[in-house]
Amino acid sequence: MSTVALQSLADARQDPFLIVDDDFKIVAVNRAFERAYGTSRERIVGCPRHAVSHRSSKPCHGLGGDGPLEHLRRSGARTPYSCVHVHHDDLGRAHYVRLTAYPLKGPDGSLYMGEAVHDLSGTEGSPMVGGSRAFLDTVEQMSVAAESDVPVLLTGQTGTGKDLAASFIHQHSARRERPFFTLDCTALNESLFESEVFGHERGAFTGSIEKSKGLFELADGGTLFLDEIGELPPATQAKLLRVLESGEFRRVGGRRILHADVRTICATNRNITQRVGDGEFRADLFYRIACLSIRLPSLRERMEDIPQLAATILENANQSSPRRYELSGKALALLQEYDYQGNVRELRNILLAAAAHTTGARIYASHIAKVLTTGRCAPGPAQQLSASSLPSRSPSPTTLRDLESQLITKLLRQHGGSRRKAATALGVSERTLYRKLNRYKLR
Repeated sequence: MSTVALQSLADARQDPFLIVDDDFKIVAVNRAFERAYGTSRERIVGCPRHAVSHRSSKPCHGLGGDGPLEHLRRSGARTPYSCVHVHHDDLGRAHYVRLTAYPLKGPDGSLYMGEAVHDLSGTEGSPMVGGSRAFLDTVEQMSVAAESDVPVLLTGQTGTGKDLAASFIHQHSARRERPFFTLDCTALNESLFESEVFGHERGAFTGSIEKSKGLFELADGGTLFLDEIGELPPATQAKLLRVLESGEFRRVGGRRILHADVRTICATNRNITQRVGDGEFRADLFYRIACLSIRLPSLRERMEDIPQLAATILENANQSSPRRYELSGKALALLQEYDYQGNVRELRNILLAAAAHTTGARIYASHIAKVLTTGRCAPGPAQQLSASSLPSRSPSPTTLRDLESQLITKLLRQHGGSRRKAATALGVSERTLYRKLNRYKLR
């Protein structure tokens, strides 16, 4: 197949697309790929695909990864193949991408691979980070969920980022331009749940001086994230099932039947199938919310992601500090040996606490060890989270909870009370920050 013919095939695609030969060398690339990754065909045609995308001297399969060209070879190059990878643009920035590899045969029987690239990188406010196989498999499942419109159930331990996963699915779905709302199912009793989800009419109950729309009505056309749905009491489960089945509801105190088109994403850290078997969760509701079920891996299942996660956490912390904190090699090694019961959330707390022990910008193994062995922070006079960063009227923090509470207070003041900006600086979702404000009784 001639170079001109291969280039014509690539140019016929509107999405980022390139073609590689049987030796992993790029032979054609379209303009959409050049724009997406800040490069030019003159620079990369003739280069090994892995050198361009992974900054590596070896193909993916040679490093234990999932190589699409190698897969096409093994399968006899009969059908397209899809997988998720981490690619880098010309500035070295990481992109989570979904690759769809298409087998192409030349007139002489030679094998080429056409590769369509769909960027899955997290949106602003949803900093999903990792490159491990467990993490990328989860990103692949979330991208599949985003392409459909069916209900999704996210499962996994506390601290694995189910709220970020829900936001990721919404932001990559056809509903991305529509509202995204979150409801913490543990924070509401039965009556409050009805008012919060369905809304209420004026005079429906004492204190309801005006009409209020519920989250289901406000999320019309968008997505409603129901966090910790496994905690809903049976009576509330029945009411939720009715609205999910029909899309119809009435405000509390109202008579008119309303309708809303809402996609639901639910999450739980409980063994919900066991709760169904024990009669504590309705089986019909479970099958309604779990058309697609995605389990988020614990941090212990993707320990190789710790360097990247730690760098991202410190980068977010540096936004509110005059210092540029970094980890020593031994400190990072110590973090990679720890058994994280609280997952990524616990890693973030450990790093914040370790930063509080430093007198400079470098976090050493001794700082990490002090936090891991005592779980306490005893700030000195010259560190970031004392006089320079924490409110001057607050006492020095003595526990991880005290440290986090005072850091949140400081970030809210710094950003003029904006929860969204404070959450971004802290490296968590706005929903998680809201829960922390309630937990620490902050206003």
